[in-house]
Amino acid sequence: MLTYSFENIGDESLYEHLYRCIRADILAGRLQAGEKLPSKRALARQLGISVITVEGAYGQLVAEGYCQSVPKKGFFVAKLTSLPLGSVPAEKKPAEKSLPQKKYLADFTANSLPPADFPFKTWTHLLRQVMAGQAENLLKRSPGMGILSLRETIAAHLRSFRGLDVSAGQIVIGAGTEYLYGLLVQLLGREKCFGVENPGFDKIRKVYQQHGVRCVPVAMDEQGIIPAELLEKHVDVLHISPSHHFPTGCITPISRRYELLGWASAAEGRYIIEDDYDSEFRLTGRPIPTMMGIDVSGRVIYMNTFSKTLTPTIRISYMVLPEKLVQVFQQQLGFYNCTVSNFEQYTLARFIKDGHFEKHINRMRNCYRKRREALLQAMKDGGLFAQADIIERGSGLHFLLRFHTEKDDKALQAELEAKGIRMRPLRDYYAGEAEDAAHIFVLNYSGLSADPEVIHFAVARLADCLS
Repeated sequence: MLTYSFENIGDESLYEHLYRCIRADILAGRLQAGEKLPSKRALARQLGISVITVEGAYGQLVAEGYCQSVPKKGFFVAKLTSLPLGSVPAEKKPAEKSLPQKKYLADFTANSLPPADFPFKTWTHLLRQVMAGQAENLLKRSPGMGILSLRETIAAHLRSFRGLDVSAGQIVIGAGTEYLYGLLVQLLGREKCFGVENPGFDKIRKVYQQHGVRCVPVAMDEQGIIPAELLEKHVDVLHISPSHHFPTGCITPISRRYELLGWASAAEGRYIIEDDYDSEFRLTGRPIPTMMGIDVSGRVIYMNTFSKTLTPTIRISYMVLPEKLVQVFQQQLGFYNCTVSNFEQYTLARFIKDGHFEKHINRMRNCYRKRREALLQAMKDGGLFAQADIIERGSGLHFLLRFHTEKDDKALQAELEAKGIRMRPLRDYYAGEAEDAAHIFVLNYSGLSADPEVIHFAVARLADCLS
């Protein structure tokens, strides 16, 4: 006779607990194939439970193929051919708690926005307005390219800020640029060879490779991508950030831009993906014009994100397709649903349209300018410039430092981390060897504390590692 305990079963129902116990006995071989199970009434009396509970457990075992019901004879253990006897499913383990992230005195790799800098009050107010006034639209399925009002608002923003005369129909909204990269691979073709900047943001190369396309690093000089390399490596699609390259900070001049546009228009199927990820934060001079703005052959795909301007967790990015690719996109990829929730799309549309986005950008420019000046002043006061040279390109939220040291880059990086300073050497952004990048580190100060004392203390620790 089967005997099971029904104590300490928690929220699990009686029939489900009984079903699991019998199933475990079958899989462990304690109940053999063809063996008859007790009748429903007999097992109910034995265990002190209702016949309905036993009936529910037996029914589930039959439905899953562990038992067979023979009319007027009862229930029998089925012969299992797909699972070896004695193999019991592993017990569910409680989810492992994620390890707490290490806190740094200064993290010069962080692409983050301090909580105090995010306009929570305005965002929350707009979200409430959207929920109250657009409840019906919030529950409608979003078009695959994104909600029209947000795409219209982005188009107007691009006209006023970047001088791009584009329509809402050319804009595709997606949850992060990585998702959009995947769409472009499907749109342009997996047989294409994608070229990426070397050095460059290593995640871009990894994303393309994971989508099954050939992705090659393309060498750069002081003016950006070297056009001759594109022909040598048979590149079809070039992914670049001409207005502010990461991590070197170089800006591609107009002459080189026309060279690259000439390369793209010289053969069918060639395209340039213009990644304009932090153009809003050029701290000196006017924003650099886009390549899409001077493209007359429809070969540039423009891409930007709100992750840098608002917060990385907002996960709203967009791309602008050349007009000749819009219909192709709709035919091939129009079946996809938009990956950004309606709540965020409508709220962001209001945030931009009502002028809050422009105010936020202006405020953040001032904040970042002050943060940068405080950092440079702390380096000057702390005598760091006697131990390092700054490589300044005059744009964006990062710059390079070349340290006067004989220490190996990895050893120096580990020593800095031990003192609470997180930095990445320029070499990390190269595919392959980079001898001329030795002792050069990347400083992204967007996530740096605004407290002058913290900045001075961090710089002092940095200087200690170099002495």
